Amino acid sequence: MQSPAIDRAGDNRQTERVAEEKKKKVNYSGAWAEARRIVWQARWRLVLGSVLLLISRLAGMVLPASTKFIGDEVFVNQRYELIKWIALAIGISTLVQASTSFALSQILGVAAQRAITEMRKRVQAHIERLPISYFDSTQSGQLISRIMNDAEGIRNLVGTGLGQIIGSIVTASIAIGVLFWINWQLTVATMVVLLVFGAALLYAFKVLRPVFRERGQITAEVTGRLGESLGGIRVVKAYTAERREDLSFARGAHRLFRNVAKTVTGVSAIGSFSSVIIGAIAVVMIVIGGNAVQAQTMTLGDFLMYISFTFLLAMPVIELTSIGTQITEALAGLDRIREVMGMSTEDEQDKERRPLTRIDGAIEFRDVEFEYDKDVPVLRGVSFRSEAGTTTALVGSSGSGKSTILSLVLNFIRPTKGTVLVDGLDLQLIRLRDYRKHLGVVLQDNFLFDGTILDNIRFANPEASFETIREMCRVANADEFIEKFPDGYETVVGERGVKLSGGQRQRIAIARALLADPRILILDEATSSLDSESEALIQEGLNNLRRGRTTFVIAHRLSTIRSADQILVVEAGQILERGTHEELIAMDGRYKQLYDKQYRFEQNLFVNPGEDFTASGENAKAGSKL
Repeated sequence: MQSPAIDRAGDNRQTERVAEEKKKKVNYSGAWAEARRIVWQARWRLVLGSVLLLISRLAGMVLPASTKFIGDEVFVNQRYELIKWIALAIGISTLVQASTSFALSQILGVAAQRAITEMRKRVQAHIERLPISYFDSTQSGQLISRIMNDAEGIRNLVGTGLGQIIGSIVTASIAIGVLFWINWQLTVATMVVLLVFGAALLYAFKVLRPVFRERGQITAEVTGRLGESLGGIRVVKAYTAERREDLSFARGAHRLFRNVAKTVTGVSAIGSFSSVIIGAIAVVMIVIGGNAVQAQTMTLGDFLMYISFTFLLAMPVIELTSIGTQITEALAGLDRIREVMGMSTEDEQDKERRPLTRIDGAIEFRDVEFEYDKDVPVLRGVSFRSEAGTTTALVGSSGSGKSTILSLVLNFIRPTKGTVLVDGLDLQLIRLRDYRKHLGVVLQDNFLFDGTILDNIRFANPEASFETIREMCRVANADEFIEKFPDGYETVVGERGVKLSGGQRQRIAIARALLADPRILILDEATSSLDSESEALIQEGLNNLRRGRTTFVIAHRLSTIRSADQILVVEAGQILERGTHEELIAMDGRYKQLYDKQYRFEQNLFVNPGEDFTASGENAKAGSKL
């Protein structure tokens, strides 16, 4: 059962994030700038839509305008022959209004969907090119929410939402003009009531904006946490943590509910206030208009026409109320998108760097220091050189900084101090995209996409032939299990390769790295998921692969480490020892200690294969440190 203290800590962190989000100053001018850009891109569709909209709204005014003729001419003057002509005019206007409204929805609807698609493409392409550090600190669910959900609000800018705003303004303007023409005193009273409503509306939108923005943040957090829970479902079930995940999701869902309840309450209050305003206008109209008819300053037809155009004015006001909240939500989404789009991508940074056509692969660290968190050093003054075509092995305790060194070689992160060079060139001064074309990687987390084995291997080189791929699989010892599958290379591996064993996933990752034909090869525990027999089968292939390539290896098995040109013993972010296997053994230092512990552990397993692994726990831990 989860500790209440842990629950409270989680709630506190969520509350702090929400509070921080609320304190953040919203840049609506930036959101408006992005909205203007989107509208400008769809300007021709909007122009055509506006023309159709004007025709539709003008056609919609035939019915209320006809009430004057029905009242004064048909009933008062008894000109009943006009009824058929009035009915014909109303019928034609209705058909025009219906056809233009349908065409309008098609034109602006398509424009909205195109704008949403283009925005999603832009945001996805931008996020994909952000530095690795951004992904390390942001949940994938939040990024998905930025790409998929926040872009949805665009439909209210270039779709029917903006069209309704334009149409409402046009209709309201014409209606007000007609009302002033019929009875300006009555219209002044009506406008006073509407101005009160407008002021209340502006205040309501001001209050609702941060609530809509907070909803997007909460949705992103809940989506991110849910994605983690489903992605790690095996871990959840292994530790019977379903209840804890239920509670975690429930907390997020209730936070979202409370936010939605606020917006629903706000929108409902605006709608109810709108009804009150309409009622107030009706009261004013009946009292003042009725007295005007009695005093014969207005005809019955004028009064009926005034009533009709008053309701014609009320409808746009209600539409503006509804669309206003949607536009507010759209701007909140655009502001969140703007924040992401304002971040500098690796491609933008590459514009200031020099191109790199080819490399030999010599890597050098000069007094490199690195911190993930301020004042918490991970690497301290690391210096070494790996000549082109040589293999450098990194050994040391867990958390000593080995993987951080590899991340610096991959240029996923940059030194806090010091310099990393390739062929004598500072990595920070050359284009990342050019440099990474020369890299091949097998990481600890062998990520496979939900596709076929062939697709996953070909990911490193989409143009590679099938025969080349088979050869790489042979070298990686992956062909022997691939060809046993009924579908062979067309076997679907499932999300993250869930349908394969750990060793199978690792061998496919090795084949993928082989296919890239890199100058610099990174093997981070590349054989950690393989049994001894499988490792022995692919070790020769790895040795062949390493020839002529600069290779960095983190491995806990001596079969990989002993053949390295140099071994770096890393502890507490510093290089304690360096040399070949034989030289380090002769030093009788830290490497010798790790070697002896692992040797005793392996000998113990060999002599007593049935011994409980927990009995040799310390030796197992020591062995895994290499």
